[in-house]
Amino acid sequence: MTDLPAPAHEFDWPDRCVIGTIGQPGARTFYLQVRTGPRLVSLALEKQQSALMAEMIDELLDELMAQEDNPHSVPASTPAELVDNDPLESVQEWFRVGAIGLGWDPSTAQVIVDVHPLTDDAAEQMLQPESEAVRVRMPVGAARAFARRTRQVVDAGRPFCSDCGQPIDPDGHDCSPPELR
Repeated sequence: MTDLPAPAHEFDWPDRCVIGTIGQPGARTFYLQVRTGPRLVSLALEKQQSALMAEMIDELLDELMAQEDNPHSVPASTPAELVDNDPLESVQEWFRVGAIGLGWDPSTAQVIVDVHPLTDDAAEQMLQPESEAVRVRMPVGAARAFARRTRQVVDAGRPFCSDCGQPIDPDGHDCSPPELR
């Protein structure tokens, strides 16, 4: 893992770390919510950011699991006792997510997720000390559960049209080519 400046807000082995939404499909706002004891943060992010984060966490865990003798005891599936289907807790948006970094700490067997506020230059922001950045350190089982829930939340949106591939609103949609609309 690259040594990046430590964010001011770190959640090591959080009590809860989930992706959830507020609103109806087609108008949902996605949140990364992390809690340790009474300390709770809710960070707004895009559906695509949520989906990519889950995909990347699963890929990282799959690579670690494939190592000879699975030295970090990475589970192949989500441990039942770590499944969290509860709704988001009280949401007060702290910031909108820009850059997301993903890493691995072999000394603690934790997946590390660094989340930075949206700025004009998110790539440069990741290299600067940031008072609002958040770092979440999750053990492998919790990370697998996080990825599973995130995929379920993302997939719970509007269904896609089998003809054009675009989301279908509750009142339908026009799937003719854009130039004919």
